[in-house]
Amino acid sequence: MKRTRAFAVLLGAWIAAACSGNIEGSGNPAIEAGADLGSAAGGGVAGGNAGRGGVAGSGVVAGRGGAGAAGAGGSAGRAGSGAGAGGAAGSIADAGVDDAAIGGDGGEPEPSGEPAVRFVGRPDHRESGVVRLAWSGSGILFRFAGTSAAVRMDDPAGFYTRVVDGVEQPELQTTPGERSYAIAGGLPDGEHEVELYRRTEASFGVTRFYDVDLADGELLAPAPPKSRKLELIGDSITVGYGNEGTMADCPFEAATENHWLTYGALSARELDAELVTIAWSGKGIVYNYGDDKNEPLPAIYSRALPGDGQSQWDFALWQPDVVAINLGTNDFSTDDDPPQPVFEGAYQAFLETLREKYPDAWILCLVPTLLGGDEQGTAEAYITTAVDARAAAGDDRVVMRALEFTSDGAGCDYHPSLATHANMSIALTAELRDLVGW
Repeated sequence: MKRTRAFAVLLGAWIAAACSGNIEGSGNPAIEAGADLGSAAGGGVAGGNAGRGGVAGSGVVAGRGGAGAAGAGGSAGRAGSGAGAGGAAGSIADAGVDDAAIGGDGGEPEPSGEPAVRFVGRPDHRESGVVRLAWSGSGILFRFAGTSAAVRMDDPAGFYTRVVDGVEQPELQTTPGERSYAIAGGLPDGEHEVELYRRTEASFGVTRFYDVDLADGELLAPAPPKSRKLELIGDSITVGYGNEGTMADCPFEAATENHWLTYGALSARELDAELVTIAWSGKGIVYNYGDDKNEPLPAIYSRALPGDGQSQWDFALWQPDVVAINLGTNDFSTDDDPPQPVFEGAYQAFLETLREKYPDAWILCLVPTLLGGDEQGTAEAYITTAVDARAAAGDDRVVMRALEFTSDGAGCDYHPSLATHANMSIALTAELRDLVGW
């Protein structure tokens, strides 16, 4: 396998950059959620991916002109945020959309139902008048009739990709505090579609979405989600840590993280699949980076907002066809590797959790990417044992694969570069096609 070997500090710069305000003990407020986002149009590799569209979404709230009307349990108030409590990734929950219009084998259905906004990821609706988002791939999708659109939100995350009518636009930069952001303007009068995807990690802060502002138009029913569904579970490699950095020793910063161009996001767009990413930099199966054992990824997996233990996700709302796991790099990246029975037991328990949550999904266990030498072999052997245990229990839809790809340069702190992510995507796409025929 051709993989980066200079990995002594993979995922490690977040320790050096640690500062106060970290979430769940990650050590860095800049490390946690990623998003399936795009960089500014013309921004290197991003330019080559403009217009491919984004992952389809989740959960619905009533928009301007429909607040408080759509969605059982919704409260009246600001357009776009009072309805659809419990809306889910890939669902059109509580907004009056015909279930028969979602998915199916006859191509993508036409939009139908009430005017609404759909959310990508795991939206949290517990706070009246606000929808909160944090996990990688979190986004805001809507359709409207008119010539311009703005959104009102409070977002300290810093960077969003915006896609208008399938074409990637210059990135949206956000600042803390509730404010209105112009998303599209000067469009021909007619129907348009907007997609906003959070690009940076959730530890920069939780996105609080309030409403869509259409000064000269009206909100329309959202486009339905794609019929193919993929969940990807991982760490900083999966969220896109430093992938837009140009040197291995560049410091981590929000401007160098672009989840839209990660291997998972690229594969999802190539396969026309809806993607939900559950990833947090520095997390492992048992040991986080630096041998930290505080809340590894399985401990926070069930949360809608990863930094909030009270925010529990309802898995019945979204069921993927495939769940891919790319974890273990942090467990073996420093000296104190977990003992074999501890790692195997924890990995097997996580597989059991996933099977409980997703009875029909394929579970694709990836050999941790960017490990090398003995550590790679050790991790692969341990994961093999966990997968074999599932087979012995009668579960024949759990498999392990190693992604074969060429490393091409390094991003910040020896994380995969944009070119390496593109190569990883080719390998993941091939594995998914082989597994489920996409």
